[in-house]
Amino acid sequence: MDNKLEPVVKVLQEKFGATYEEFRGETHVFVTAEQIIEALTLLRDKYEFELLSALTAVDYYPQTSPRFHVIYQLSSLAKNVTVQLRVLVNGDQPKVPTASGVYEVANWREREIFDMFGIEFEGHPDPRRILMPEGTQGHPLRKDFPLGYEEPQFTFNFEEIDLRKPYAKE
Repeated sequence: MDNKLEPVVKVLQEKFGATYEEFRGETHVFVTAEQIIEALTLLRDKYEFELLSALTAVDYYPQTSPRFHVIYQLSSLAKNVTVQLRVLVNGDQPKVPTASGVYEVANWREREIFDMFGIEFEGHPDPRRILMPEGTQGHPLRKDFPLGYEEPQFTFNFEEIDLRKPYAKE
């Protein structure tokens, strides 16, 4: 772990009971959904993590508890260090408090996560879809989202595929 990051992780462990792991040179700190806003505010105000450089999610389906990780990638430009905060979220009615009051850029990124993964951000000022059209059923980045499939057409199966294609009738 980066020497500049050790005191930060230690404070997160003491104050929030956070756990951490290191993976390929990155430090991932796990906090609960109830603690995420306080942890983000602490890192921004006391430790100069002024940039929320990424906010995304990961789906670990078929695992359901936790099914999702909501990932906050924070950067301190003054100290040249980054840290990831992760919130574990269950698959049934996934909800996390909004971070848009701490980092304004979280507004659009939370809308994207809601649209693609179906994770709700409680207290979000504008919880509409942002990428998919209104009325779209499901969330495309969930691993259980039904995929459409079309078999590729090659020279060896051209006639077989061509017979199944819908052509405009005259």
